[in-house]
Amino acid sequence: MLNNEDFTNDEYEAQIITLEDDLGNEQDFEFLDVVEFEGDEYIILLPVEDEDKDQSEVMILRIESVDDENENYVGIDDEEVLQKVFDIFKKRYEDDYDFE
Repeated sequence: MLNNEDFTNDEYEAQIITLEDDLGNEQDFEFLDVVEFEGDEYIILLPVEDEDKDQSEVMILRIESVDDENENYVGIDDEEVLQKVFDIFKKRYEDDYDFE
């Protein structure tokens, strides 16, 4: 989990990404980072409309390049990969965010 207090700072300008699932439902996410792990890139996102803004879980998706201008974001079933990518993210931002 990530403490979301730092995301409400007025000096911080959020980059919002709208994703559409297979059923056509759209949801907005705040872009946090891209992490490279074992030759793949993973995007780290935070749901914008989370019920509990103080305690939010990030979403980690693998980036698949479609062409020079487009990419797909793919869910990850491997819990070990998810944890390792999240650990890299936590280490990178340990001084900026309060991880629980």
